[in-house]
Amino acid sequence: MLDVKRLRLLWELRTRGTIAEVARALNFTPSAVSQQLNLLEREAGVRLLRKAGRSVELTVAGEALADEAEVILAQLEHAGAALARTQTSISGRLRIAVFQTAVLTLIPGVLRRLRIEHPHLRVEVVQYEPERGLYETWARSFDLVVAEQYPGHAAPHFAQLDRVALLNDTIQLGLPPAEAAPEEFHGITRLEQTADLPWVMEPHPAASRHWAEQACRIAGFEPDVRYETADLQAHIRLVESGNAVALLPGLVHGRNGARVRLVGLPGAPRRTIFTATRASSADYPALEVLRSALTDEALSLTENER
Repeated sequence: MLDVKRLRLLWELRTRGTIAEVARALNFTPSAVSQQLNLLEREAGVRLLRKAGRSVELTVAGEALADEAEVILAQLEHAGAALARTQTSISGRLRIAVFQTAVLTLIPGVLRRLRIEHPHLRVEVVQYEPERGLYETWARSFDLVVAEQYPGHAAPHFAQLDRVALLNDTIQLGLPPAEAAPEEFHGITRLEQTADLPWVMEPHPAASRHWAEQACRIAGFEPDVRYETADLQAHIRLVESGNAVALLPGLVHGRNGARVRLVGLPGAPRRTIFTATRASSADYPALEVLRSALTDEALSLTENER
């Protein structure tokens, strides 16, 4: 009989590429992972791994078994969901990956609601860049990810992930308020007028950075990016204080009382915020109430912006 936990390790190895990465993802030591994979080989009675330089790779038999392991893992999630639906209350643990804007705006209200309505449900939140969060949710490190997608910049698609849109968030040019703006920031009404101004953007390879640079290039200039930070609250402070301009999604400034002057962009571009979970676990009652709470909170935020 093949051990399911060891099958999971084989699937993880194919997914992540190296024993060290598997160990890091699952909080094991590399030697413990190697030992369990060796035991799996004995159970299987065939070679599953072979040396490839300083690493290992799956044999033909290993690949075939990893394919079956993926099916088994999905079936176990289906079974877990079926069992959970027989219970009268929502309980257990959910791990969710969330990008910063959602942590600041969507998540606090959702956690408060779930704590009141489902006190036996434990929700753990980890801030992740959207693209990495999608990958880690597909790879079973998280149960759900809240991610974003910028216009013309598609987030990665994983066939096993079930996406649900939450809201569309308008992107505008953020400028210092009149009372804080140095003279060179005065009278700006179009994106192309910011060609000689200092910019703050997220670091590469963030989708928001790629999109912002492309927007500036389409407007006819290369932005002078003097400040780089993934902290969007820092973007707000640099704009408010008269040190930079930025392209700001509505949720970034909408709920924090930001004192910025906003200028619309051609075509009124919007980013899409969505959730994704594995299709094999989407009907877990705990995930259903989490998604419902996220949808309600997104609707509330949208209505407050009108």
